[in-house]
Amino acid sequence: MDSQRVQRIEHRSEGLAIDNTPASDLARTLAYHERTKHRLERYAAGPDTLDWSSQPDPFRRFAGAPRVTLPLAADRLASSYGALHEPGRVAPQALGLESIGLLFELSLGLSAWKEYGPDRWALRCNPSSGNLHPTEGYLISQAIAGLQDGVYHYLSCDHVLEQRCRSELETRPRLFIGLSSVHWREAWKYGERAFRYCQLDTGHALGALRYAAAALGWRLHLLEGVSFRQLQSWLGLDRSEDFSAGEHEEAELLLEVITDPLATQVGETPDFDPQSAIWRGKANRLDPHPMYHWPVIDEVAAATRTPGEKGEPVMIEDYPPRVRPSSLQASAIIRQRRSAQRFDGRSQLNRQDFFHLLDALLPRPVPPWDVWRFSPRLHPVFFVHRVDGLAPGLYILPRSANAKERLRELLRGTFNWSKPQDCPDHLPLFQLAAAGCGQLARTISCHQAIAADGLFALGMLAEFEDTLTTAPWRYRQRYWEAGLLGQVLYLEAEAAGLRGTGIGCYFDDVFHELLGLSGNAFQSLYHFTVGVPLTDSRILTLPAYPQQQ
Repeated sequence: MDSQRVQRIEHRSEGLAIDNTPASDLARTLAYHERTKHRLERYAAGPDTLDWSSQPDPFRRFAGAPRVTLPLAADRLASSYGALHEPGRVAPQALGLESIGLLFELSLGLSAWKEYGPDRWALRCNPSSGNLHPTEGYLISQAIAGLQDGVYHYLSCDHVLEQRCRSELETRPRLFIGLSSVHWREAWKYGERAFRYCQLDTGHALGALRYAAAALGWRLHLLEGVSFRQLQSWLGLDRSEDFSAGEHEEAELLLEVITDPLATQVGETPDFDPQSAIWRGKANRLDPHPMYHWPVIDEVAAATRTPGEKGEPVMIEDYPPRVRPSSLQASAIIRQRRSAQRFDGRSQLNRQDFFHLLDALLPRPVPPWDVWRFSPRLHPVFFVHRVDGLAPGLYILPRSANAKERLRELLRGTFNWSKPQDCPDHLPLFQLAAAGCGQLARTISCHQAIAADGLFALGMLAEFEDTLTTAPWRYRQRYWEAGLLGQVLYLEAEAAGLRGTGIGCYFDDVFHELLGLSGNAFQSLYHFTVGVPLTDSRILTLPAYPQQQ
């Protein structure tokens, strides 16, 4: 096995464009998406074998970087889950080490340790494909009491900030959160499809951060107009000497934290020069003996890096305010989130509860959707299995009026497009076909029983090629929006006493063919399922941070 592990196997990317024009970036992006589809006759290219004893280190550390220990205070946070969805209900916390600690504890922090026999693994508040966690979090601090100005890396296993650089910045208190991806963490298991999953995880992390900020009475602003190169520099990810022994990271996005509910001056970028800052710390090696290499991941990453362009105009849909009368503690809902492994396959869901859950997916100017200032481009198609008073079958939720008309034009002409009985007038849910679809959902989801045993499953159709033509970098954004939808489904399921799980393995074009789709106008980017979970009592659940409790 040792001789196999040191072998470096390259899966070359024949036929993809290599020049750097926008047209070639689009071609590379579309080619990557096509080649990484799972098909009934073959799966996307991945490793032939896995040695679980040599899984990459799930925690990035920077040796030599000074550490700042963050307080653990989630148990004392009184905000209810329902209050997060009502602007002004949660009084803003003061900006300081405790509130910063809460922001990370409830977003990128650990939620528990699991133990089964000799095996022990961590769970986090932000979900991840295969629990591999390619997403890394960074903080840029400016004039915050108790924290030196500079850039910090969040180390979730110890709930500490590692100070990557120190720099004297402006005097006005400001806080930024940056996210990056370590592609190898996902590629180790999933091969070429890993870039997709890294982007989904970024969307989940974005949602997790927005919910955590809402529990503190804060807002988040996703900064547009920041180029990949600029963000890579601000976070210190372009410092090759600091990553000489460790896998590189790819900058994804930057968020401004807004603690003043009346603030109108938002969207300004950090005020410091990374070239003149003093940097500390060397990245650890996550996998000392990588067995495979997937050049196509580097190619699509390069093709989808943003040049720093502003976003497209936003279409605002007029939906009534959503009432979420949940008195459950927000921090409890966030930390109890799990990815279900099995469902009971028998329970029924009340259709009003189903409608209420779907209503949370509509874009409104409340968390988490107020961080996503783009027109909705993702539209779920549901496999309804066991919803009381709702016929089993295929349903669709177009999240914009324009998408509804386009989908009616492109989907199978025999579909019903009928409104379910008692469905709220504002909820754009339509039945496409009535029929038992459990086996169909299972087959499409790579033959996984969990897609049939839940109360319902779904696939997320994205407005695709037309939205990427002039901006291939929006390929990442399509997945971020899918991850945001997934994060809403996770927490809404928990609040309803249910459980969800993301499904990254599905047969892309089989799902498209079922709907009558051809071409690249719409593509499915993520699947999901919700149900009543079955738990394995043999697996122990242990505290997230026993050393600090």
